[in-house]
Amino acid sequence: MHSGDDVSSLGTATEQFVAARPRLFGIAYRMLGSVAEAEDVCQETWVRWQNADRSDVVEPTAFLTTVATRLAINTARSARVRREAYVGPWLPEPLDTAPDPQVGAERAEAVEMAVLLLLEKLNPVERAAYVLREAFDYPHRQVADILETSEANARQLVSRARKHLAAERREQVGRGEHRRLLEVFLAAARTGDLKVLEEVLAADVVSYTDGNGMRGASRVPVVGLARVSRYLAAFAPRFWPGSEIRWAEANGRPAVLVRSGGQPVALLCADVSAEGIDRIMWVLTPAKLLPYAASLKA
Repeated sequence: MHSGDDVSSLGTATEQFVAARPRLFGIAYRMLGSVAEAEDVCQETWVRWQNADRSDVVEPTAFLTTVATRLAINTARSARVRREAYVGPWLPEPLDTAPDPQVGAERAEAVEMAVLLLLEKLNPVERAAYVLREAFDYPHRQVADILETSEANARQLVSRARKHLAAERREQVGRGEHRRLLEVFLAAARTGDLKVLEEVLAADVVSYTDGNGMRGASRVPVVGLARVSRYLAAFAPRFWPGSEIRWAEANGRPAVLVRSGGQPVALLCADVSAEGIDRIMWVLTPAKLLPYAASLKA
């Protein structure tokens, strides 16, 4: 039997956790690029919170954030090993951000597919520092406390991550222009119109297909305007006939869900700058595609 105090204490603990949960999920998802792994981090944080001596905790959200961030760092380290066994390009698991564009954050930073893909190249501690600072607006001192490092080192970690992203990614166009170019691209891709494809793609465009070994999915990124255009034109007659498309939102940007025979077969996302479409990202792997499609409101 619980005493009355135990029950009220657990009730308060539950309320505190529920209030912090969107933030915990938002941190873990940005760190891991996986909805399932982020949910696992939240679950383990809840278990630790239940078992903690909460009488010593002055700021519950700060405590929970620290636990979730450190768990996410550990998960990221083991995920790296698992991803080495992944067949072909790995893309983040898409997330429908229409209900909550910021996904628990102060700002909708570090949630776009291409950013999550680029953050994969950072070590987990750099990634955590960047996410805490840029999306959640934590001061460097608090980032340092969470990561058990010095404030100077926390600044250095954030700066390195920023430089990495700036070197790898051009400034993105606004939402309206993103959608317009994606519409033009989609029409050209469906008909295999090489001329239009060459007009909307950037010279150094890369097409990534996350199929994890599925038949017909390219196992290497396709690079460069001429190659990507020819690749898209070649598979157009096999892929598009009989398919239905639905405009959706994934990771803060317009995206296209492709269905065939009523079943989701692909999610098309893109990174778009003033140069044109820089990255084309096709999510085909059912483990990532089906939960996303199911999460969309009918």
